[in-house]
Amino acid sequence: MGLDIRYPIGFIFSLFGIMLTIFGIVTDSDAEMYHKSLDININLWTGLGMLIFGGFMLIIAYLSTKKKAGKKEE
Repeated sequence: MGLDIRYPIGFIFSLFGIMLTIFGIVTDSDAEMYHKSLDININLWTGLGMLIFGGFMLIIAYLSTKKKAGKKEE
């Protein structure tokens, strides 16, 4: 029918995940910044989680679109 909502969600989460992961990598040496989070680089791990979720949404949107195209050909 139209645009699958999983595409924009996947792109947004992937974009923010990439930005947050890069920020986490760049600020990894700043021990004072991560002292409150028990010395866990929360930016890196949250960015990776968002990137994985965004990629998952894009994959299932692509597979769903591919599956619908296969049904129309029959």
